[in-house]
Amino acid sequence: MSDPAPARMTSDEFVAWAMRQPEGHRFELVAGQVVAMAPERSAHALTKFHIARRLADAVDQSGLPCQVYPDGMAVTIDAATTYEPDALVRCGPIPPADAIKLDDPVIVVEVLSPSTRARDAGAKLVDYFRLPSVHHYLIVRTEDRAIVHHARNLDGTILTRIVHDGDLHLDPPGLTVTGLFPPAP
Repeated sequence: MSDPAPARMTSDEFVAWAMRQPEGHRFELVAGQVVAMAPERSAHALTKFHIARRLADAVDQSGLPCQVYPDGMAVTIDAATTYEPDALVRCGPIPPADAIKLDDPVIVVEVLSPSTRARDAGAKLVDYFRLPSVHHYLIVRTEDRAIVHHARNLDGTILTRIVHDGDLHLDPPGLTVTGLFPPAP
C-alpha cells in the first residue's frame, strides 16, 4: 500500500517519498504537488521502448559519451518540480549506479497519452527548457505517428517542427536517429 503524499513537498522530499511507493506506481511533482501517472496503454509503452532503442542505436553509432535512459529516471527542474520523462539522453560521465535523478539531460522524450497531453505540450515544454542542458524536447504522438521536435538554437530561441518520417538529426550532441516509429499494427 502506498504512503499518502503530503499536501506539498520539495523535489528532494518527493524523490524520497516516491522511492517508498509500491513498484509500478509512478508519480511526478508539479509545482510542489504530487501527480499520479495513469497506467500505460500498449501503444504508449511500445512506442517509448522503440524510441529509447532508436536513441541507444544512434548513441552507439556516434561513439559519443552519452547514455540513454528509458522511463524511471527523475529529472529535477527546480526545488518544487520533478518529472519522469519516457526517455532521455544525457552526455558526460556516467552517474553513480545509485543515482535516481538527473538535472542535465540533452534530449527529453514524452509520448503523449490522454491523461498527460496538455501538461506534456504545455508546462513540461516550458519547464524542460529551463534546464540549460536541454537542447531537444520530443513530443511523440502515437495516434498520427508524428513527433513534435522542439530544439534550442544557439541564440536560445526554441524552434518547432513536426516530423512524420525520415531521419531526425539532434545536434548537439550529434545524433542521427532513424526508424522513429515501430511498424504500424
